[in-house]
Amino acid sequence: MKAKVTVMLKTGVLDPQGEAVRHALGGMGFDGVEAVRQGKVIELDLADGTDQATIGEMCEKLLANTVIESYEIEVL
Repeated sequence: MKAKVTVMLKTGVLDPQGEAVRHALGGMGFDGVEAVRQGKVIELDLADGTDQATIGEMCEKLLANTVIESYEIEVL
């Protein structure tokens, strides 16, 4: 089975990489981009029957820094 984990900085946490992308887009003539949040997507190939709680534990222990990041799990 496959799962996709999307990790994003929590609301209120400064995102300097997202701000750099927003600034670069403005410099390239893409007006109207008011904010950019940078994140990461992690695709996992897992043994059949792996439960969502186990994937959540992977996120809590390694894939996301839960102090400043949140995550969403999608089983594909």
